[in-house]
Amino acid sequence: MHLSERPFRALVAEALAQVPAEFRPYLEGVAVVLEDWAPDALLEELEVPEDETIYGLYSGRALTEGRPESGELPPRITLYRGPLLAACHNEAELRDEITTTVLHEIAHHFGLDEARLRELGWG
Repeated sequence: MHLSERPFRALVAEALAQVPAEFRPYLEGVAVVLEDWAPDALLEELEVPEDETIYGLYSGRALTEGRPESGELPPRITLYRGPLLAACHNEAELRDEITTTVLHEIAHHFGLDEARLRELGWG
C-alpha cells in the first residue's frame, strides 16, 4: 500500500486522539516520531528474526520506573511507516494497525511489558 506522509501523520493523530482524556496528561513530553524503517542494527539488538520486523518502538523510562535520571533522553514512540504500509492492503487496515501500534507503545510508557500485552491481546 502507498500513502504519503501527510495522510499517514493524520492517521497517527487519529490514533493518539483515541487515548482517553484522563491518560493524556501522562503522555506530555512523549515524542511521537515517524521513521521509514527500523535500522538493521536495532532489529539485531532486539533479536527480531530476519524475516520479521517491527511497527513501532517505545524508548525511554516507563512511568512505573520513577522519575528520569539526569541526562536521560525523554521518552519517545517511534512508528515505522514502511512496515505498516507493507502490511496493510487498504486505509482501513492501516488505520487499525496504526491505532494498535500506537496504543501498544503507549502501554509500554505505562509500564506494561510484552508478556502482559500478549496476555491482554495486544502483543
